[in-house]
Amino acid sequence: MDEVLKAAKERRSVRSFLNKDIPEEIIKKIIEAIIWAPSAGNLQARKFYFVTNKEIKVKIAQAALNQMFIADAPLVVVGCIDKQKIYPRYKERGVNLYAIQDIACSITNAMLVAHENGLGTVWIGAFREEEVVKILKLSENFRPVVLLPIGYPSYIPSPPPRVSSKEAIEFIK
Repeated sequence: MDEVLKAAKERRSVRSFLNKDIPEEIIKKIIEAIIWAPSAGNLQARKFYFVTNKEIKVKIAQAALNQMFIADAPLVVVGCIDKQKIYPRYKERGVNLYAIQDIACSITNAMLVAHENGLGTVWIGAFREEEVVKILKLSENFRPVVLLPIGYPSYIPSPPPRVSSKEAIEFIK
């Protein structure tokens, strides 16, 4: 099986992490995966905060509707759009769609590389944005759109059901 397809099929949303640090060489691979993701107009209107500080992770977990497992991950990546970079070229559509798509591409790359290196991740979209802005002291041009806890999984869930290709795909010829 192709390695990327294999990783996409095997990756799971992990919400339980071991108390084990992530080696620097794996963090560098995750950074590369994030940076090499495509972006609208190649503007790369995004910024990622790598949070390892326990107190800050706890505050982020509380802002994420008290999903406290987030604080147990050794690393939490906060993906932010950069409104200042995207707006001049693409206006509101850039801010409200393209930059968010760019973050999604980067985070997906990060999730696959993390999985390939034995780590677990879970996409967190449920959080109080304004609180995360305050916790990280973000300037007004940055908008957090995703939290990504990363760590060694203490439990790997079973694969969730998927819709059939007939339900999800329509060929138009």
